Amino acid sequence: MKFRTRPLLLALTAVLGSAPLLAAAQAFPDKPITFVVPFAAGSATDQLARVIGQAVAAEARQSVVVENKAGASGFIASQQVAKAAPDGYTVMITTNTTHAANEHLFKKLPYDPVKDFAPLTGLGKGGQIMVVNPSLPAKSVAEFIALARKEPGKYSFGSGSSSSRMAGELLQQMAGIKLLHVPYKSNPLAITDLLGGQINMMITDTATGLPQIKAGKLNALGFSGNKRSPLAPDVPTIAEAGVPGYEMGYWFAAYAPAGTPAPVVKRINELLVKAVRSESARTAFYAPTGTEPFTTSPEELARFQAGESQKWARIIKAAGIEAE
Repeated sequence: MKFRTRPLLLALTAVLGSAPLLAAAQAFPDKPITFVVPFAAGSATDQLARVIGQAVAAEARQSVVVENKAGASGFIASQQVAKAAPDGYTVMITTNTTHAANEHLFKKLPYDPVKDFAPLTGLGKGGQIMVVNPSLPAKSVAEFIALARKEPGKYSFGSGSSSSRMAGELLQQMAGIKLLHVPYKSNPLAITDLLGGQINMMITDTATGLPQIKAGKLNALGFSGNKRSPLAPDVPTIAEAGVPGYEMGYWFAAYAPAGTPAPVVKRINELLVKAVRSESARTAFYAPTGTEPFTTSPEELARFQAGESQKWARIIKAAGIEAE
């Protein structure tokens, strides 16, 4: 009798070869995890990373260290994660800046936002708020557009992030107006000049804009999301206030280095999704900032990122922005 030993050996080899990966996933994590954030401490991304990190640590019974690697439009943090060991112990908590916008804003990136990373899950989505200096004679989006159309290029908007800038560029495109763009290193710096009257308008994250609105120092004209912010229910969306179809927000997501074993990716995804949906995260971050929880499978995040990249490319091209 002849035995078909080769198929059996191949099967045994496959099982034995995958055993270390399965064992690693089952034991993961057995040491501290590092969350790398491409923005400074105190930023919205940093706040989210710390809240999620606490929830992951409680569930996994391992500490989570948040490491801020700010600067260079996220290049520093992205490179660090891309070059890290693909073992699941280095996770990037980031935004559309590093994984959708940068590839269209810069001619050369020191990292590949697709090939160098393993998508884990989305973490959240947020809208931005359109604010103006109270001295500006515009009490609504429609009135602001009317002013801008009357004197093209006279009125300015500031931005301190790619999301903020693209929100202003999209408004120009869809409303058929021409504004002067003034770039800043961060949204808080732009807000300072807006308060001082050096610029006329900006579309900024709610965490930066709402305190000034509540203090009566800035006027809110519209919200960039597809529905009103629960933190500012009286402020209409920009779409309903005069620019039908307008929507421009930002998103948070988590990535590991490319090559991270699938079982480990699955385990990190489970930990992160559970953290996002936790009551502690809701009360500490999502509810206070008006951010919408947004979780995905790794495959869904990859598809979402691809679509967002195409969207940003269209806006940047239409705006005539030359890559740096």
